[in-house]
Amino acid sequence: MRGIVLDDDESYRRVLSRALERRGITVYATAEAAAALRLARLHAPDFALLDLRLADGDGTGLELIAPLREAVPAMRIVLVTGYASVATAVEAIKRGADDYLPKPASAEAILRAVRGEAAIESSEPVAMTPLARIEWEHIQQAMVESGGNVSAAARLLGMHRRSLQRKLAKRPPREGH
Repeated sequence: MRGIVLDDDESYRRVLSRALERRGITVYATAEAAAALRLARLHAPDFALLDLRLADGDGTGLELIAPLREAVPAMRIVLVTGYASVATAVEAIKRGADDYLPKPASAEAILRAVRGEAAIESSEPVAMTPLARIEWEHIQQAMVESGGNVSAAARLLGMHRRSLQRKLAKRPPREGH
């Protein structure tokens, strides 16, 4: 099995690549969207793991889904992100991603996703979603609906643009915390 890992976080990219390689997978790792597309065309991998947010000026993993799908139609595409929200998950699937995982995702969870296997259900009771998480997802939905325009999203949310910018600069709350 061969796969592309696209993530601008060098340490995460390195650790994930090693974990997959230890499981017998050939990994082509890069921090750049254009390089990921070239690697896909050159090697026709079985899967691509894409980070949602890339380095400034390199776009997003969402924008790369369609060109990757065109380059290698049978490839499984999984978006892996530290900024997970319902809105971005829906957008990723609409654009053609096969799966969507929040970081940190274990190597085993990633392997299940790239193989198209169902996630393992947890036997722990499900807690209610914290308010901070709901707010984050609501903000993300407004950002999607406004095409990423912060001013337009702020208007949709009925808040000041600067307040929204401060909220967007914070790390999203994790589920259950």
